Amino acid sequence: MTDATRGVIFPGAAPRLTRALPDPALADLVAWYWIPEWELADGTVSRQLILPYPACNLVVDPSGVVLSGPATRLAERELTGRGWAVGALLRPAATATLPVEPAASVDRELPLELPDLHDAVCRAFAGPDRHDRAVAAFDAWWQTRRVPPTPEAELAGRLTELLMSDSRILRVEDAAAALAASARTLQRVAHRYLGVPPSAMIRRRRLQEAAQRIREHPDEPLAGLAAELGYTDQAHLANDFRTVLGFTPSAYRRDV
Repeated sequence: MTDATRGVIFPGAAPRLTRALPDPALADLVAWYWIPEWELADGTVSRQLILPYPACNLVVDPSGVVLSGPATRLAERELTGRGWAVGALLRPAATATLPVEPAASVDRELPLELPDLHDAVCRAFAGPDRHDRAVAAFDAWWQTRRVPPTPEAELAGRLTELLMSDSRILRVEDAAAALAASARTLQRVAHRYLGVPPSAMIRRRRLQEAAQRIREHPDEPLAGLAAELGYTDQAHLANDFRTVLGFTPSAYRRDV
């Protein structure tokens, strides 16, 4: 999970976005930090469309802290005025340190009472080198909460990395063979640590890849792209696009 643009449907309309890696000692808890900033003219509304990674995010902004659960649909945000946020894309082991089960946060944003984290990040963001300082403050907070990951959490981490990065994995059984685990075991750890089933993660990766390829290679034939990504045919790719994004690949290629 390292691509900076995957999941952003219209990158040109996105707010200023910075991504930063955590301290290497925390790599089992946080995939990366993302820091959007925006300053819009009075009366201006910027509508953001994002196809998120199917994972939890812990997000700090001036108003508080929220756990943004794994999304099964397109996320929409309307930005106005001036603002910022610092979000942490969580790996499965991090969910064990939080008071909410991932399955209970699917498609929801849940406020969390974490005043120590909120105060530390807000203070850091107010000073010079705000990005580096905010990430350091977030890292320091994680250091106080981390516990050794369980074997199941480690398996969930490997599962996430595999499903979201390996385009050869098209079925849960493919992942089971790659990880030397049963499909039933993977279903269980996915529910416990991810909140969504492996099949949903595979579908999300394919749709993210399809959108990114269309943006970066607009002349690529859609039929060939559909076949390469494991869709039965171009019609199935178009249906996936229409169901989740609300428009067809052809329309997206025209408008992006």
